Formats: sequence, structure tokens, C-alpha cells
Amino acid sequence: MNQEILNQIKKQDYEAIQNSITAFLANHIKKSNARGLVFGLSGGIDSAVIAHICAKSFHDKTLALIMPDSKISPKEETEDALEIVDSLRLEYKLIDINLIHAQFANILEPEEKALGNLRARIRASILYYYANLRNYLVIGSSDRSEQMIGYFTKFGDGSADILPIASLYKTQIRELARYLGVKDTIISKKSSPHLWHGHLAEEEIGISYEEIDIALYCIVDKAMTVERAAEAAVMDKDKIEKIYQLYKKSEHKRIMPPRL
Repeated sequence: MNQEILNQIKKQDYEAIQNSITAFLANHIKKSNARGLVFGLSGGIDSAVIAHICAKSFHDKTLALIMPDSKISPKEETEDALEIVDSLRLEYKLIDINLIHAQFANILEPEEKALGNLRARIRASILYYYANLRNYLVIGSSDRSEQMIGYFTKFGDGSADILPIASLYKTQIRELARYLGVKDTIISKKSSPHLWHGHLAEEEIGISYEEIDIALYCIVDKAMTVERAAEAAVMDKDKIEKIYQLYKKSEHKRIMPPRL
């Protein structure tokens, strides 16, 4: 793995990035004639970054929804989310989606991945319920790494009115989190959508976020071929090819449905 490329990705003006995100959110609130912002807070790094930015500039116009499924969500994750809203003094609601999910599961044929994605779609429905109730905009917390390889649930955590951090790679999100003062234990914890027991992002994808970011930077940002990217990134060609295929095959998740 080419550390020089990784350092290049991470070396950014994070004060300017924070200001750009704040201006982006303010502009869309005004343009949409909305009253505020609502987002899902999992206790992970992406939503923690959203929480810190909203708390600083939109404190009285922000609602955080903490939506664990008590059957599978780690207790520590919910505790981290509660600690974030407590320290930032953000308005929040804690909603256990277990009973809602169980009602669906009782009448549907079981399949772990489909039922896992259903959890993400239930959370999206609740986010849009409160957005509808309050005339708020739903903030999506997907970063560029996950957006580009399609690592999100379509009409689940991929559903949003605005995506303020979708241009930042996961490694850049970690640096922004440090700048914002996000707790080190949240920055260093392993990412997970927690859609089923023991669900970890890097294990499911099979590649680290550092490798994903370097590969995407070479293939997408620098328009390199897979062969040239593997050489520049000092990475196994099969890994680069896997990331490239994830990028190409997930394109349908990033565009509007085809229409006649």
C-alpha cells in the first residue's frame, strides 16, 4: 500500500471543509424552506461528524434519531450515541426498532441479508416521518468510500435529502473527526452498519478502508487503469479489480431509476 498516496488523500484543510459543509447545509435549509435537519446517529464516525457540525452551527434546528435494534445492535454503540448527544446537548429521540422489524419478520420468509437491509429501510422510514412532521431535511451520513463502492442500503441508509460528507473518503472523515474533537474511541472503532450479528464493514468487503480509498483515488480521481492503479498503489491487482467492480456494479445505487 502506497503510504504517500494515502497521506496525499488525508492532507486537507479541515477548517475549510467544515466551513463548506456548514454553508452547504445552511444553503439547502434556506433553498428548501425547511425548518431544520434530522439525521440518524449510530455511534459510528460518520454520523458523529454530522452531529458535531450540526451542534456547532444548527444546534436548535437539529434532531438526532438513535435507532438501535436491541436484538442485534451492540449496547456500546448505543451508549456512544447517547454520550455524543449528551456532550453536544443535541435534541434526540431513542427508538428501538426491534418490535417494528419483528412485525415484518413474522410475515416474511427469512433471509439474513434481506432482513438486515430491512433494518436500514425501517430507519429511513422513521427519519422521513420526523422530517415530514417537522419540515426538516434528512441528512445522509454516507462518505465517499461507501458511496463509490455501493456500501449502503438502497432506500435505507442511502436515502437522504442532502449528503454533506459524500465527497470525503473514510480516511479524510477520520481526520475531520479529529479536527472536530470527536472522541478517539469512536474514530478508531471498526465501522459497521450493524445490520446483523457481528457485522463489520471491512470484514464484509474484504478490504481495508485505507486500501479502498487509495484504489478509488487512483481509479476514479486519477482515471488510472486497474493495472496502472495497482502499480501506483503498490497493491495486489485483484484487490484493485474488486474495488473497481464494486464501483461499476453499484452505479445503479447512485442514480435515479431509469425511465421510459
